Amino acid sequence: MEGNSSRLEQPVLDNDDASNSASDGAQKEIIKNTASDPESPLFWIDRIDSETVELLPYAFCKRHGVVAIDRGQGEKPTASVVCIAKPGIEVFSEIRRRLALPVSFQVMPQTGFEHLLRQAFDKGQSEATQMVSDLDDNIDLDLLASEVPEATDLLEASNDAPVVRLINALLTQAIRENASDIHLEVFEKRSLVRFRIDGILRDIVEPQRAIHSALISRLKVMAKLDIAEKRLPQDGRISLVVGDRPIDVRVSSLPTQYGERVVLRLLDKKGSKLQLSSLGMDNDILASFEELISSPHGILLVTGPTGSGKTTSLYAGLSNLDRKKNNILTIEDPVEYDLDGVGQIQVHSRIGLTFASGLRSILRQDPDIVLVGEIRDLETAEIAVQASLTGHLVMSTLHTNTAIGAITRLIDMGVEDFLIASSLIGIVSQRLVRKLCTNCRQEADPDDRERQLMGEFFQNGEFYRVGGCDVCDYTGYSGRVGIYELITLDDELRTLIHSRASEAKMTKHVRIKSPSLMANGIQRVARGMTSLEEVIRVTQVQ
Repeated sequence: MEGNSSRLEQPVLDNDDASNSASDGAQKEIIKNTASDPESPLFWIDRIDSETVELLPYAFCKRHGVVAIDRGQGEKPTASVVCIAKPGIEVFSEIRRRLALPVSFQVMPQTGFEHLLRQAFDKGQSEATQMVSDLDDNIDLDLLASEVPEATDLLEASNDAPVVRLINALLTQAIRENASDIHLEVFEKRSLVRFRIDGILRDIVEPQRAIHSALISRLKVMAKLDIAEKRLPQDGRISLVVGDRPIDVRVSSLPTQYGERVVLRLLDKKGSKLQLSSLGMDNDILASFEELISSPHGILLVTGPTGSGKTTSLYAGLSNLDRKKNNILTIEDPVEYDLDGVGQIQVHSRIGLTFASGLRSILRQDPDIVLVGEIRDLETAEIAVQASLTGHLVMSTLHTNTAIGAITRLIDMGVEDFLIASSLIGIVSQRLVRKLCTNCRQEADPDDRERQLMGEFFQNGEFYRVGGCDVCDYTGYSGRVGIYELITLDDELRTLIHSRASEAKMTKHVRIKSPSLMANGIQRVARGMTSLEEVIRVTQVQ
């Protein structure tokens, strides 16, 4: 556990604004002070002994607010126990019995204790890998049929079935590493588990091929899917709790030539990142976006490929609005975040609840603001347009590669150009780029092509290349930040839409006021936040 101390401290050490080098000294001073304070988790993290931690079950520690850190050294060792408040005689006796040593207690504030408790029961990055090696070929599938509660705290799970422990370990590790997806894939002679972290897939473990079906069955039981149906795709969801974090897991199974493969999408239901200020928009784009979401009527579209953060941006916008004075309704497939004060509807096409039918019903509920998860067809687009023209603000997403491409896409769907010109108020195009690890990024001189792409930004900024260290798992990147292009419709652009001007002509017009997605990304490169290769990768510039 000691070898992982740098990783455990990372959330405290992480600085979201890579360009704000002036605060580095103050940050380090704060860390130094908290690390020397017994009431800080950092004081104890380096001392965590995993064997000692295991002597007190997680459920016991969570219920009574205690965690055993180490058993001390020397001829007369004393066990160190951190607690929220000194325990009563019964709890003390149980701790003494389990540790079989004299005990010293250190009282810590509850917020710091909860962080320490999660870190103490973090089994380490290799837990899933270790469990794979422990599995044998004789799997009892009856063990997979155990009931899973609606919300299960994985850290409290005590089922010793190997497959159950492996699934719990994979879920816990993925959540800890901020993975967005877990892929369980099967091939002719092997099975593979991969995590999508910061938008990139990474191989994690290769379980025995013989137990792949057992892993899939376990996940299908948790998601309340039909484990006997292996020929058709199925979709479900799992509600989990890891520590104090509620997690929603979308489960998708798909039959392939050699068996079923499953993809799990992990969604943090707390929505702690749903703040406009945390999206990473530049000040001018942020001001324009706030103005658009405050409009009394019209359509605001957010475009980009799958996984580019479109829904997160829209929800961040909703969280910025006054939910007491506005009636806000959403229709989504699926509902990705829980937002208090917002009426949220889940699409259910099997019973006829589609985006179009749901949106039509929403308009009878006297809404002020409507969020449509995605405009997929002409019927939904036409209802959204009519809603915006009758005094509603409609926010939605669209799968296009550029902001102007959204206009062309709506026309291709069959929406009349004059309706688009009348209803559309703004379009945001976005991508997510990986942030350079500030611990190992390497300052360098760009070559001729890089200088050409950087242009004037290189003269006013810095240039870094990818490094690699244990903090970022030797990827050179840690976390992601958005890059954005925002277009607001003016009279001339509306005229161009009405006359069905070419996409190139409309793009030329908007570039006068709105920098491209690539230009916004290059600004991040010049601030040392990301690499030029990363911006080129997500914007597809050759």
